[in-house]
Amino acid sequence: MPTTWQSRCAALAIALMWGYEGLWCKIFPGRADQRAIVEGLPLLSEGAATVLLVAIGLAELALGAWVLSGRRRRLAALVQTVLVVGFNTGGLLVGADHIPEPGRLVVQDLAFLALIWTVAAERPALAAAPAHPVAAAV
Repeated sequence: MPTTWQSRCAALAIALMWGYEGLWCKIFPGRADQRAIVEGLPLLSEGAATVLLVAIGLAELALGAWVLSGRRRRLAALVQTVLVVGFNTGGLLVGADHIPEPGRLVVQDLAFLALIWTVAAERPALAAAPAHPVAAAV
């Protein structure tokens, strides 16, 4: 079973991944391949790609913060799983020509999801029980 330090490092790695994907790849400066995939989405108006990329980037940053908070770990893992699978399935279906190595993407996602679920399965450390008020007064 991982130590508290190992669990925190794993959660930090997940949060950093979401932060990188959200801030660097979607918001500033943004990656051209990810923009091209979003621009290729059907039914998306011409100027909506930037707005959608920023919204996705902010959501990814929020996911990173959620992971760091340690709250509702299994729900966070479920949300992350749905988003990773959804984003990448959509990318592979709509913009496969913008993904240089689809196999690498899938393998990296499997490793990322394994880390996400490892952190989710970790039981939080039990806080020390407060002293009983009567026993503390004696």
